[in-house]
Amino acid sequence: MSTQVELERTESWKLESQYMGYTYDIKVSIPREEAPENGFPVYYMLDGNSYFQLGRDVVKLQSRNAPKTLIAPAIVIGIGHYGSDDEVSKRRFYDFTPPAKQYVYPDRLKNADIGPHGGAEKLLSFLELELMPLISEKYSIDQHKQVLFGHSLSGLFVLWTLFTRAELFQYYLASSPSIWWNDHEILAYAEAFYKKGQTIRSEKRKLLITVGSEEAFMVDDAKGLFSKLCEYSLPDLQVEHYIAPDENHASVVPTIMSRAFRMLNC
Repeated sequence: MSTQVELERTESWKLESQYMGYTYDIKVSIPREEAPENGFPVYYMLDGNSYFQLGRDVVKLQSRNAPKTLIAPAIVIGIGHYGSDDEVSKRRFYDFTPPAKQYVYPDRLKNADIGPHGGAEKLLSFLELELMPLISEKYSIDQHKQVLFGHSLSGLFVLWTLFTRAELFQYYLASSPSIWWNDHEILAYAEAFYKKGQTIRSEKRKLLITVGSEEAFMVDDAKGLFSKLCEYSLPDLQVEHYIAPDENHASVVPTIMSRAFRMLNC
C-alpha cells in the first residue's frame, strides 16, 4: 500500500499588533518541497477565519499540476480575528475602512451598531511593519510575487492599499469589494492614485476585481470602478474584471478563487 506524502504543512500562531492593539489569528500553509531559487509566492488572505482554508486547498490541490492550472506551490497566510460573530463583524468595519472626517451610511446601516471604523492605516502598518517582516524572516518567499486577497469589506481594503501603497504588493485581488462604503469614497482614492502617478515604474502591478452576477448594486459598482481605471490607462497597472454567473455575495468566493490565484502566473 502506498502512502501519500502531504504537500504542505500548516502552522498557527497568535500575533499581537502594537499598531492595532489587537491579537490576530495567523495561519500559514507552507509547501513541503524545497523552495525555488527566488522563494515561494505568498498569498495574504484577509478574513482568514473564512478564507484561509479555501486558499490553502486551492494551492495544495492545483499545484500538483501547475503547468495546466498555472498555480504553483505557494505560501498561503490567513489573517484572522478572534471572538463572536458580532465581535468579528465590528472588528472588520474598523480594520478594513479608511479613516475619514465624516461618514455617510446607506439606509440599511443607519440603525445598525457596526462599531468604530477608520482603522485601515493602522492595519496597513501592522501588515507592512509587523507581519510581512516576520514572514520574510521565517520563510523563503519571493519578494516580487506577493498577493493581497480580500472579500467584501476586506476587498475594499485591498483597493485602498493599492491606491495608497501600491509598492507593498504586486498582485491585488478584490472580491466583491465594498465600493459603496462612505458614499463610494474609494473612487476619490482611485482618482488621487491616478493624478499622483503612484504606480511603480520598475514593476507592474495587477488588480483583479470580481463580483457575483446576483450581487445587485455591487455589480454596477465593480463595473464602474473597472471602467474608471481603464479610462486612466495607467501603464504600470494591469486591471481585469470578472463577473461570476449565478453567484451571490456569500457564494462567489469559492467560484473565483482559482481564477484569482491564476492571475499571478498569467
